[in-house]
Amino acid sequence: MKHHQEGSLYLHGSRLREATGKMSQLYRRIVRLDVRWSVLLHKVSVFREILRFIWERFLACSMRRPVRYRRLSRRSSFPAEEEILESGFDLEDPPTTSGNGYETDSDLVTLKISLLGDCRIGKTSFMIKYVGDEQENKSLQMAGLNLMDKTLSFGGARIAFSIWDVGGDKRSNDQVPIACKDAVAILFMFDLTSRCTLHNVLEWYMQARKYNKTAIPILIGTKFDDFVRLPPDLQWTIVTQARAYAKIMKATLFFSSATHNINVNKIFKFIMARLFNLPWSLQPNLNLGEPIIDLY
Repeated sequence: MKHHQEGSLYLHGSRLREATGKMSQLYRRIVRLDVRWSVLLHKVSVFREILRFIWERFLACSMRRPVRYRRLSRRSSFPAEEEILESGFDLEDPPTTSGNGYETDSDLVTLKISLLGDCRIGKTSFMIKYVGDEQENKSLQMAGLNLMDKTLSFGGARIAFSIWDVGGDKRSNDQVPIACKDAVAILFMFDLTSRCTLHNVLEWYMQARKYNKTAIPILIGTKFDDFVRLPPDLQWTIVTQARAYAKIMKATLFFSSATHNINVNKIFKFIMARLFNLPWSLQPNLNLGEPIIDLY
């Protein structure tokens, strides 16, 4: 009787172990199936994102309108008084505010503008295009600094721009504090055909804000005439990154070209309008393949 009970227990235990083993195998299969299904879902999700990205890129490129920019005739970059007045500027009685970057001397208002960015991105060409070739010979050059002035006269009033161009090499970093101090606007510039110069803009921005927290920040992409020759998908990437950086900096974004005088004068008009609350409306332009203006 005892042997019979032990045999029954052994048989029962054997069946239990066999059933347990089968359950373990089934569980492992279920787990493997679940893992494979999760991997498959992940691949499908990634593939879907890739398709959506390609479709959005296709839409962005398909909406691009071909634009031709002709080379402007070589002339002085000083705008005529009629040009300013037609744009809504009324400087018959300009504000005479003192301090915080403004210097008043009866009919003279001096505005200090700083230019920051890497080497060989077109800062000096941009400045010369605005002040005029004749002012280039009157510029004051120091170690790491290039200073130029431009004065606009309107009905007995004078607006004097004092433009401080900081060299982009390491030895010029010592000039950043003096260039940024009391500036009413700081132009952070990068080369549209060199993405590394765009990445460095944030470093220039953080450095400048140590010495001036109130100046109007403006992000400027130079060499637009070369930029439009890049593949559309690369243009789209650069536009997206530049707009994201401008948002971080709380800055208005301009694409410009000193060669073709694109948006050069307009940037300084924008500065004057912001400073003096002048009735001048600047229209944004976010069309791919055209000089971007993204207002903040």
